[in-house]
Amino acid sequence: MNTALSPLDFRLLNDWQRGFPLVSRPYAELAAQLGIGENEVLARLADLKARGHVSRVGAVFRPHVLGWSTLAAVACPPERIEAVAVVIDGFAEVNHNYEREHRYSLWFVVTAASRNRVAEVLDEIRRRTGLRPLDLPMVADYHIDLGFDLAHARGHLDPAGPAVDVARLRAALVAEDIVLTRALDGGLEQIARPYAALAARCGWTEDAVLARLERLIGLGVIRRFGVVVRHRELGYHANAMVVWDIPEADLDAVGWLLAGQPAVTLCYQRPRRLPDWRFNLFSMVHGQDRSAVLDEVERLRTLVGVAVPDAQPLFSRRRFKQCGASYAPLAKAA
Repeated sequence: MNTALSPLDFRLLNDWQRGFPLVSRPYAELAAQLGIGENEVLARLADLKARGHVSRVGAVFRPHVLGWSTLAAVACPPERIEAVAVVIDGFAEVNHNYEREHRYSLWFVVTAASRNRVAEVLDEIRRRTGLRPLDLPMVADYHIDLGFDLAHARGHLDPAGPAVDVARLRAALVAEDIVLTRALDGGLEQIARPYAALAARCGWTEDAVLARLERLIGLGVIRRFGVVVRHRELGYHANAMVVWDIPEADLDAVGWLLAGQPAVTLCYQRPRRLPDWRFNLFSMVHGQDRSAVLDEVERLRTLVGVAVPDAQPLFSRRRFKQCGASYAPLAKAA
């Protein structure tokens, strides 16, 4: 863990990654629990954001409910990495872009209001770079994103539950839900009454915003609501996307097994793209150093027990872009 953090800063980053107060003055609520003043909480959060420890305070949405997203990758020659990353980062729909240790070296997430727009972005990236992206949308979500326990380098875990009916969630949305989720782009402001500011952007009352946020959290459209941290700046420099080639008959069992492991922070099924890509299960493991992550991958490989499973850790080399996803309709990149 980053030893430069004070105990109060640590609590701000760790304790409110989920369950952020849905009250008129949420930062005053945090202040009361920390035994400090509201202005000090606001100043500390502003400093943590300026130092890169905090991405935003806001919502993490369940994929494919509000729009469409996909994980994509291109096999980029090393001498072109920076130039191709600039092209990819130029699309507002791209919210993550990492270089990883693999022939498919640039991995990025595309999120948009529609599946068609995601396809357009991928096609435009292919046209501009001459590199054909792998398109790997989520098929099943085995791990619910409830934040990252900074004290133990693991995800905040609840017991694994049944798969979520995304179609049911989409059907439950009404126009006001979409208005609010789009207003949440970029997160809450660090001001005394951020929900009032959010309400002003929607043309609603503060109470209406709080009630609708509670509804979206209760439905599961918002997976968690709170502080979104950046792992690398907090000392977790080893970041591996572990990709697994799992027999179809074993996939759900292995997915739920990995989802229950403290070191696994995300776990998804994604499609194979044969002959180029045979892996169908993706899990994230973070650690303070490479050897700790490799030891954990070996432990997971043994735990899975599928006959000699092929599990490859794709370590992150560089982060080119990381920001919150936006589901609002966006103009095409110039």
